[in-house]
Amino acid sequence: MKLLIAALMLSAALPALSAAADFPADRIIAMASGDWNKDGTPDLAVVATPGDDGGDDNGLYVYVAKPEENRLTLALSLPNTVWGNLTMYGQEPELAALGNGSFTLTTKNDSIGRERWRETLTIAYRNFDFIVAGYTYSAYDTIAEDGGENRTNDCDLNVLTGKGKRNGQAVADKAQFVLLKDWNNSIPRSVCGLDN
Repeated sequence: MKLLIAALMLSAALPALSAAADFPADRIIAMASGDWNKDGTPDLAVVATPGDDGGDDNGLYVYVAKPEENRLTLALSLPNTVWGNLTMYGQEPELAALGNGSFTLTTKNDSIGRERWRETLTIAYRNFDFIVAGYTYSAYDTIAEDGGENRTNDCDLNVLTGKGKRNGQAVADKAQFVLLKDWNNSIPRSVCGLDN
């Protein structure tokens, strides 16, 4: 039912989407609908292929509803920032709405090479902008024989509090308020020991 509502919302908003982010609807590879700014009206997040804008990575475009104008308006445009593609199974970016008004953006490699991984950002709307509230990473080595610590690696970090877990053990860093447009994966990777 949620997918149907999101599809109807998207079809009604296509003229606004196309004009605001300057891409046709057939470039959309993932979308999620939720109430990001908690005003009671559904909003929209979209991942779109790069098209002719010169980059190799997909873009993230976040829209908020303007109910008084009966349209969605582009609130955040991040072209060439989302890894993944549709041509290789297991590398498709994913978006999902959460019940609290946040949404997740997941990139992954579930298909190529021996190291398979999944990385998820939890994105929230605070102080009239989008921030990264959480970071989750998991990886496993498909051919490691020991089946132990060297085979898997995972980390779940609350960026806003700086607290989390890596491979079941508590980790902590300073609390941070990072705008999505300023996000850099080095922020959680050092805390999670993923750069070693």
